[in-house]
Amino acid sequence: MSGSTFWDERYAQEDYVYGEKPNDFLVSQVARIKPNSHILCLAEGEGRNAVYLAQLGHNVTAVDISVVALDKGSKLADKAGVKVNWQHADLADYMLGEDKWDLIAAIFMHLPEIIRDRVFAQIKTALRPGGLFIGEFYRPEQLRFKTGGPQDIKMLYSPCMLDEQLAGLAISHLEACERHVIEGTGHTGLAAVSQVVAVKS
Repeated sequence: MSGSTFWDERYAQEDYVYGEKPNDFLVSQVARIKPNSHILCLAEGEGRNAVYLAQLGHNVTAVDISVVALDKGSKLADKAGVKVNWQHADLADYMLGEDKWDLIAAIFMHLPEIIRDRVFAQIKTALRPGGLFIGEFYRPEQLRFKTGGPQDIKMLYSPCMLDEQLAGLAISHLEACERHVIEGTGHTGLAAVSQVVAVKS
């Protein structure tokens, strides 16, 4: 089964698999984002975070491999009365651009290693000076909780790995913690996560 087919099938239900509300960690960091930012949301799924950021007045582009998810995101944006630039793309091929974004957000973007390395390698170049990377991911300890995320340890992110992947950016926040993640039916319960904020100087 291709990645797009897997995710199309996962999102093919009326309810929003990961809910309609934005990620708690992202919400906790919005004071860091300058007004009217150009924002890229990677592996955005059904659009909850992109729509939230657009409601704050930002110019938001959301990328996902699933057409079904993007269609649900578009409906969520219409419901909220905001516009988001929805882009259907596989991150194995997607180019992030150069000096283009004030914020790149990746919330539970769990990718095969070769694709993950390709995406992270572009982040520093894609951010504008002063731009932010904000991410929250499940870490390997999440396999004990079984409350969401991939079951392949190679697709989980430790703080050490994130520190290495974001080399060249200034890490302003990097934490491993356990917290209750309540995001639809897809993420529900106590979870082991890595949280990161990095800045391009």
